[in-house]
Amino acid sequence: MATNKTPIRIELTSDEREILEQVARAHAMPHRDVVRAQTILLLAKGVSVSEVGRQVGRARRIVCKWADRFTRKRLRGLDDAPRSGRPPRFFPDRGNAPGEAG
Repeated sequence: MATNKTPIRIELTSDEREILEQVARAHAMPHRDVVRAQTILLLAKGVSVSEVGRQVGRARRIVCKWADRFTRKRLRGLDDAPRSGRPPRFFPDRGNAPGEAG
């Protein structure tokens, strides 16, 4: 694989690289986490944003989003941000919410 120039520069510590590689290879992790880890690893190798997007199946905009969040917050930046809105009412371990049919 040829490395192209990219304006994004990500330098990983050995611990970060190890964690990201474990997540990228994981079969029991959410797919979104695997894709985010693969994205950062490819960018750290110097692969272009367009090529990373092709390899992980995401738009350039999304690749840039995760690169920016990683550079600002490191590994914590790859977690989902809190969402606004009402909390869910469905609780898998307790069945349906009160008053709802099954």
